[in-house]
Amino acid sequence: MVIAFHKPYGVLCQFTPDQPGQRTLADFGFPSGVYPVGRLDMDSEGLLLLSDEPGFNNRLLDPKTAHPRTYWAQVEGIPTTDAVEKLKRGGVAIQGHRTLPCQAHMLEIEPKIDPRDPPIRFRQAIPTSWLELRLIEGKNRQVRRMTAAVGFPTLRLIRVAIGNFVAPNLATGNWEKLESNSIQRIWQR
Repeated sequence: MVIAFHKPYGVLCQFTPDQPGQRTLADFGFPSGVYPVGRLDMDSEGLLLLSDEPGFNNRLLDPKTAHPRTYWAQVEGIPTTDAVEKLKRGGVAIQGHRTLPCQAHMLEIEPKIDPRDPPIRFRQAIPTSWLELRLIEGKNRQVRRMTAAVGFPTLRLIRVAIGNFVAPNLATGNWEKLESNSIQRIWQR
């Protein structure tokens, strides 16, 4: 079984809390025996897959398979062409690691998404904009560190696709079991 979940902001990607009062995956009524495939940090939202299939996690996250993950990042300011090109080229230094090349571009139209609870910080004098990034690596808080390294800190981060599987139109906090044709899109190149 494979489940697509729209993880809300502020939810830990595990079933037991690290600290009292933390929201975890246990709060969403998943079938027993499933586990998260990969992670999204507590501050990130969007598509999270869960599965009870042995080896699914390794198959998806093994660097040899290079399954891309696509994110929408709302950033502070309006990134320059040079900043976007730096993201694309790779080699951005984050925590002693140089990033691989990725696909990156500005979204011309702000995505139609539910407001975040709590809302992002708002600064009247500083505009925000949206980037789409498609990466094949997934270091801890990598997208946030990449956008900050080129001068445009991430305010909101949403994963919208894994492989060629685009997140279904699920309300925040909802999930659904995937049919085999949806699962196959994860593996397609």
